[in-house]
Formats: sequence, C-alpha cells, structure tokens
Amino acid sequence: MKKNILLIGGSYGIGLEMAKKLSKENNVYIASRSNEQLSNLEVTHIPFDVLSDDISEKEIPEKLDGFVYCPGSINLKPFKTMGVDTIQKDMEINFIALAKTVKSIINRMNEGSSMVFFSTVAVGTGMPFHTSVSAAKGAIEGFARALAAEYAPKVRVNVIAPSLVDTPLSERLLSNDKKKEMMSERHPMKRVGVPKDISNMALFLLDSNNSWITGQVIGVDGGMSSLNVS
Repeated sequence: MKKNILLIGGSYGIGLEMAKKLSKENNVYIASRSNEQLSNLEVTHIPFDVLSDDISEKEIPEKLDGFVYCPGSINLKPFKTMGVDTIQKDMEINFIALAKTVKSIINRMNEGSSMVFFSTVAVGTGMPFHTSVSAAKGAIEGFARALAAEYAPKVRVNVIAPSLVDTPLSERLLSNDKKKEMMSERHPMKRVGVPKDISNMALFLLDSNNSWITGQVIGVDGGMSSLNVS
C-alpha cells in the first residue's frame, strides 16, 4: 500500500529531489507557493504559503505516514548591523511556521509515521554572521527533541543539520567559481553539498525500516561539524 507523504516546500532544491524519489512508490503531496518544476512528477500540488496559510484548510489526506518541512532562510550578517526584523523573519519562516503547521497535522500522523525537519551545522558549531539563522534553527532542534519524546512511540521526529548545499536558497553564496572553490575548501570533503546528499538522509529517516531512530539531530555536512583537517 502506498504511503501518504506531505512535503511543505518541495518545488525546488532538496524538497524537489525528495519528491522525485518519493513519488515513485508513494502518494506525495507538495504544499508550496510554486509548482513550475513539478509538471513531470506524479504528485499532488497544493498552493500554500507557510507565512499566511493554514494547512488544515487545504485538501490533504486524513492520515499521513510522513511529513517534511523544507522552507528556510540564509541571512548571514554581522550582528551589529542586523535589524531585529531579520531575526523575527528568520524565526517566523524557520520555526513559527513549522510549529504552526505541525500543530495542524499532528493528529493526522499514523502509528509508525515519521517527521523530518532541517537545521544547520551552525547551531552546533559557532560561526560568525550566523546569529539569526542559528537561533531559529536551534529552536527547531529543541522543538523536535521535545516533540519526539511526547509522541513516542507513535511518531518519530528527527532533524537533519546540513552544511552549505548548492540550492537556489544558497545561490548568493555560490554565485561564481571562486566562491564555490572557497566554500568547498572549508569542508573536509572538499566540496559543498548537493540536494541528493540531504534528500537521501531524509528518505532514510522517513523509511519505516529505520524505525529505531527518533529525537536525533544528524549532521550531513561534509565533515564540517566534527573534523579539523587544516
């Protein structure tokens, strides 16, 4: 029997990579603002803006086996020049909208279902200019662990903490060959991530064969968080 998987975001980058693989064997519902790259996939697109819409008002399945929240932001600025509005916006899209969406669908999650959220390597490894996004993603990590404890054993909740991944969200940081080379050299694996690096881990966590994993923050970061090879 096909499983029902809901992706919030999924029309580009990591979410799109997940949708391509999940749609081969599952019923995939993608709630996002755009659907330009979904025309060749067997998925159901639901027009949805996480900042203004309520997912409970949309036509989604009564029962879900998997849920992934993809929206995020990368605002890298010195704290002294950062406005409070930047912090508020980062918190809103990364955490508040996530919590709001989870609140709306948590009772739809089936026994043995799985939720996957995204953090950043910068939460566990202090990095300059990451104060706002690290705060927002740090909130996700704490939220996920508490949620995993509260809903075990029915629902598993895990977080993936990537380093820099070559997606539309990070295009400003990887806009030319020199930037790409510089960013690649910062990682022990000598490259930045690509969407499938992260989507493969998300698929692993969604898979019911891996049902003894919950409450974890898993780094998929080219060794950035744990290795010093300089």
